Amino acid sequence: MKQQLPHFIARALIQTAMMPVAIMPVAVTSPALAQTPAHPIWFGADLSYVNEMQDCGASYSYDGLTDPYAIFAKAGTNLVRVRIWVDAKWTHYSNLPDVEKTLAAAKANGMKVLLDFHYSDDWADGGKQIVPAAWAHLDEDGQVKALYNYTLDTLDALKAKGLMPDMVQVGNETNGEILKDKPEEKAAINWARNARLFNAGIKAVHDAASDSVIKPLIMLHIAQPENVEPWFDAATKAGVTGYDIIGMSYYSKWSKEDLSGLSETIRRVHAKFDKDVVVVETGYAFTDAYNDSAPNLLGSDSALKGYPVTPEGQVAYMHDLMQDVLDAGGSGVVYWEPAWVSTQCRTRWAQGSDWENAAFFDFHGKALPALTWAKANYVLPVPVSFTAPDTGQAKQYLAGDFTGGVPVAMNHTDKGFVYRVWLRPGASVLAATAATADAVQDAPAVSAVIPAMGGNVTLSTRQP
Repeated sequence: MKQQLPHFIARALIQTAMMPVAIMPVAVTSPALAQTPAHPIWFGADLSYVNEMQDCGASYSYDGLTDPYAIFAKAGTNLVRVRIWVDAKWTHYSNLPDVEKTLAAAKANGMKVLLDFHYSDDWADGGKQIVPAAWAHLDEDGQVKALYNYTLDTLDALKAKGLMPDMVQVGNETNGEILKDKPEEKAAINWARNARLFNAGIKAVHDAASDSVIKPLIMLHIAQPENVEPWFDAATKAGVTGYDIIGMSYYSKWSKEDLSGLSETIRRVHAKFDKDVVVVETGYAFTDAYNDSAPNLLGSDSALKGYPVTPEGQVAYMHDLMQDVLDAGGSGVVYWEPAWVSTQCRTRWAQGSDWENAAFFDFHGKALPALTWAKANYVLPVPVSFTAPDTGQAKQYLAGDFTGGVPVAMNHTDKGFVYRVWLRPGASVLAATAATADAVQDAPAVSAVIPAMGGNVTLSTRQP
């Protein structure tokens, strides 16, 4: 459900004149900006099918290259995502040896890797989270231990071969309770149990990283933006902690939100939970045609207005989606699965691919424009510090349109209260501040235009 804007934003939007606010440009070497870490920006591709596609005889071509890992690296991809199942006896892929091959190839081509634990022997997604067969007979304590040990053992094995991933997903599209005996998409979640399982996986990643040069960032992943905020509200209340990134899937076919709604969700959850946000799955068709007997999962039935199902529409979608994510405070996008082309191999359902019309290669293996979406010109965010003076108040809160109206606590420093954020240069923003979260609702809003190089915005304090 969309949240109403706080009073201060709603009022400000209909005012004919705004209160002026001074923007003081800050040099790149100033303490306020020098202490802000570099903003991560991820141009990702889920290449979980690539090894299988190569074994099936798939061909890829781009700028004289035929190796898919080299192709994606040259096209600007800087993050490869790869899934792993616990014990999928129905396939020889997405197991530890297959993942090792992907990690080695991606790292050899200069790309970082996100390892996606499905915690199942089959596809885990928003509608089903089926417990691995080897863990089905265990009680809750046993399953917590099994999930921890499996995660730790997998990462230790990769670490021993110099293949520690740079990010780890603790679960895939975990909308429902994980490790269940049957699909329970709409069932109530036992959060006491669910939180124990998630915290076990998170702890395993931290423990595996304790003696590793690479300290993987930890992502939790929910399908479709409308489900993200309620899930993380419940997870936070249940005590799930220790993760770094909120991942979400966004497919217009299965979401109630358009790009505007997606942006609104990213702003709110980024501010509310103080985490980086990545659209870790998305897809868009470039044609409605088929190249095999497998039905297409995407097509004109799921197209967004303004983005035709053509190669040009596909790349426009990727460009605009990435810019919207950056403007909303997110950190990147991962496309699923741009190399799952059609071959003579079969899935369990049909010959070929359900995604060949949404890949980044045409039916002859030639790269489409969307392959190089990472190389487009984007307006990148710049660091901005919002400051409020210390007048003796214990705390100070800020809310703005760039936080989706969510009040956020400002940090107390020797120079007053500070909130640091990355915003689009040239953007007009609204902000207000007060000594309590509730008081921000009625605090006077001020407007500011973000300078090209970022800077400092000074706000007056307001007592409750």
